[in-house]
Amino acid sequence: MADVLKRFNSRPYGPIGLIAMKGCEELVDKIDKYLVKWRTESTSELKNELDHGGYIKDSYVIDVSLPRFGSGEAKGVIEQSVRGMDLYILCDCFNYGVTYNMYGMTVNMSPDDHYADLKRIIAVAGGHAKRITVVMPMLYEGRQHKRSGRESLDCALALQELANMGVENIVTFDAHDPRVQNAIPLKSFENIPTNYQMIKALIRECPDIKFDKENLMIISPDEGGMGRCVYYSTVLGLDLGMFYKRRDYSKIVNGRNKIISHEYLGADLEGKDVIIVDDMISSGDSMIDVASQLKARKANRVFICCTFGLFCNGLETFDKAYKDGLIEKVFTTNTIYRPEQLKQREWYAEVDMSKYMTYIVEILNHDASIGPIINTKDRITNLLKRKGYRE
Repeated sequence: MADVLKRFNSRPYGPIGLIAMKGCEELVDKIDKYLVKWRTESTSELKNELDHGGYIKDSYVIDVSLPRFGSGEAKGVIEQSVRGMDLYILCDCFNYGVTYNMYGMTVNMSPDDHYADLKRIIAVAGGHAKRITVVMPMLYEGRQHKRSGRESLDCALALQELANMGVENIVTFDAHDPRVQNAIPLKSFENIPTNYQMIKALIRECPDIKFDKENLMIISPDEGGMGRCVYYSTVLGLDLGMFYKRRDYSKIVNGRNKIISHEYLGADLEGKDVIIVDDMISSGDSMIDVASQLKARKANRVFICCTFGLFCNGLETFDKAYKDGLIEKVFTTNTIYRPEQLKQREWYAEVDMSKYMTYIVEILNHDASIGPIINTKDRITNLLKRKGYRE
């Protein structure tokens, strides 16, 4: 992938500016360090010519602040000029670790609060920045992507609102349903897969894993996630199994219809390791139920690979599942907030996406094709060969 950067001889769209919304400072700092390192070491023929134009800097981070009044009202402030810049704003709408004071109370920021702050910063930059790209790893209201009955279409409305404010590109990862991009057909919407980084982390944590049909299977926990699981099974050459959820549509619990049971469709699991692939862990109850059923069918080790780990009901359910031998490892990316308690868990493994995200920023800044990093088939195959899992 580094070869992609060496081939850049096209002029960048504009000087890069990185903005970290609240809670994203650590991830943006990593991206910034990669950018500084790569551009300093770049072999591009345009390096010297572009140096005076801000191509090479000590840091690309733009300082912003979002002060709040005692009532909870806020405003956005950009601390330096962004005129003519190619801005990349990173926003984690699911960072409940960020708090603010309202009427003397400490309030955890909700997705709505983060989204409102994002719009404030866009409103400040709008008309001054040359282009604005929003990098929102987990899409705001991404689970409210379609209408069933008298419901709001929150995700589509949010995308249209950002587009109307002047956002040209929206970058997200493993969207719950990428078809929501149809709401903004004239804007760039990049849905980036995380499968390469997941497999890389799996090999790092469990080097004894065997990528063959006799020893490993891919499992989809529901019918909605079959698309991403089919990709895993095809690229890795593995069999695919699926659970489908039987729900009680007469009752709504925590905003969703209660799951009555998980029914399995697939080949025999006895003695095989399994990888459960999904886009997110919310409460984790259904994931643990699937793991339990896999173990009941005599599966060996159960690995869970999810792009986003919300763990809305705490970590105790997974602690118990690990203690009972139901799960071996849980992999989630560092694109959204992970509390310190999660990072310390023996069953947890973090998938670092900062380097991958830096490639995306660099490629977009040079107006190059993002296709080579979205198409991960060859990269996964080469990784397996390098590690000795393929001839």
